[in-house]
Amino acid sequence: QVELVESGGGLVQPGGSLRLSCAVEGIALINYHTAWYRQAPGRQREMVATIPNAERTDYADSVKGRFTASRDNSKNMVFLQLNSLRPDDTGVYYCYISRVLGNGDYWGQGTQVVVSS
Repeated sequence: QVELVESGGGLVQPGGSLRLSCAVEGIALINYHTAWYRQAPGRQREMVATIPNAERTDYADSVKGRFTASRDNSKNMVFLQLNSLRPDDTGVYYCYISRVLGNGDYWGQGTQVVVSS
């Protein structure tokens, strides 16, 4: 059974930082593309960062220079470092994985990030 468990969310003041983690169980992460998405209240889910492999990351324009995504295949973990947080970064952040070859994708349950003074 595949399970993705996010952690690290919380309440932070504008300008603050958080580090999100996603623990993946039941598969070998090296066989999967990984990504982070978020969903703000009243808005559609949007891509924040993709980490197709350990050597490459891509970011949404709104988070470039502030967020850093990474993965550790040996530990089956995915990370998202959030710096210089702004109120419009508020939302539920989701970890997402999809098979490199063939079908199969999975979502985590999400972790809440609230940026407010």
